[in-house]
Amino acid sequence: MTTTLWLVRHGQTDWNVEARYQGQTDVPLNSVGVQQAHALAVDLSGQHFDAVFSSPLQRARLTAEIIAAEHFLPVQLDERLREIHQGLWEGEIYHDLVVRFPDEMRERRENPYQFRPPKGESAAEVAARVAQAADDIARLYPGGSVLVVSHALTLATLYCQANHLPPDEVYDHLPQNAHPVVVKWPPAP
Repeated sequence: MTTTLWLVRHGQTDWNVEARYQGQTDVPLNSVGVQQAHALAVDLSGQHFDAVFSSPLQRARLTAEIIAAEHFLPVQLDERLREIHQGLWEGEIYHDLVVRFPDEMRERRENPYQFRPPKGESAAEVAARVAQAADDIARLYPGGSVLVVSHALTLATLYCQANHLPPDEVYDHLPQNAHPVVVKWPPAP
């Protein structure tokens, strides 16, 4: 029996606007992000959810809390739903990294799933931990509908796995802020 997962990337942050790598840095929502979360809560008010899970990072947690309040549900935090750890690149602006680390950025383009930024983690490692979280959620809510609030790359890895897409396409499936994407878990064989 599959569980329906409503995947939601957190609302906007100032670092999103600046194209700055957030990773696991605990960046708050900006005012637009809070508005996005409230608007999504209204949009999803007619949808039934059995549970709400979130990354513990405040940008995801607050987004989840705003939506969960519409459904009178608690938010269950799961460390495995955190964003990719960008290591030494956290806080850096993407275009600056392209200039300062051309070889590493080329390697990331050529092998996006296995590439690991200095002292960070790879998309493959993120995919493994988020799949474990999704497995556990599906076991707890078989046949149910669960809201999962997390981060761009984390959710993209789950989306690719659920839809049997090549893992190297993960960066092609980064969700927009505060827009749900629905998948079934576990993936069909």
